[in-house]
Amino acid sequence: MAAPKPKNGAGRNLKQAIGVGVLLGALVIASLMNPIAWYPLVAIAVGLATYEVWRRLLEAGYVVNLLVCVLGGQAMLWLSLPFGTSGLIAGYVTSVLVLMVTRLFHYGRNSPPHNYVRDVAVGTFIMTWIPLFATFAAMLSRMENDSADGVMFILTFMICVVASDVGGYAFGVFFGSHPMAPAVSPKKSWEGFAGSIVTSMVAGTLCVVFLLEAPFWIGILLGIGLAICATLGDLVESQFKRDLKLKDMSHMLPGHGGLMDRMDGLLPAAMVTWVVLNIISSV
Repeated sequence: MAAPKPKNGAGRNLKQAIGVGVLLGALVIASLMNPIAWYPLVAIAVGLATYEVWRRLLEAGYVVNLLVCVLGGQAMLWLSLPFGTSGLIAGYVTSVLVLMVTRLFHYGRNSPPHNYVRDVAVGTFIMTWIPLFATFAAMLSRMENDSADGVMFILTFMICVVASDVGGYAFGVFFGSHPMAPAVSPKKSWEGFAGSIVTSMVAGTLCVVFLLEAPFWIGILLGIGLAICATLGDLVESQFKRDLKLKDMSHMLPGHGGLMDRMDGLLPAAMVTWVVLNIISSV
């Protein structure tokens, strides 16, 4: 039986993409071997991703305070380590308030703040899109139940993300023929979305049952929610780049584009993973 021929191109340099992907995977595995390294790894990714997006916005004429975004993002992340969601919320609202005030007086007390609403909205979007969502990924390390510690919860998240990405990519390349949202992302297909859900559900069920020793239906719920949020994250980033007339966020990761080109789906997926897996850690 002949193997099916791809309907669509890969759209990337596979050798570079695989090499960089292996390196990123090695960093994640190394951090799991020493859980203390997980928060610093997420913190570095948040800082680099924030700078990457800020740089592109600066080039497009937006005025967003980089220092506030970076320090505010780090505050959200590190406050969540001892205080959980309370620390995250406190860091978020404080950072947004500081962002509002600093933009108000960006040109001094005697000059009107042109495009104030636009720039504050974009700055708040950055704070939500990157550090707020990423902190949920960091907080997975704080989860535990009678059968598993934080490492197993992080591992479950990463396996499901990879499964969703691989399933969506493979189904999209080989079977994709019905565009999902052609005005936003022409290459995103319903077939790829279906593949993402199927592979994520399978991975979620296996991880929840064998790594977390929890009911299988939680894995199904996790797989569906994660795949949906990852896909929506991809669409949001596609529209963001479309508005700024960009192909890639940067060239930080050869074969992948920018850091946010890899983290776009992972960030909202981290949020839904934290919500769903809290069912396990709370029982």
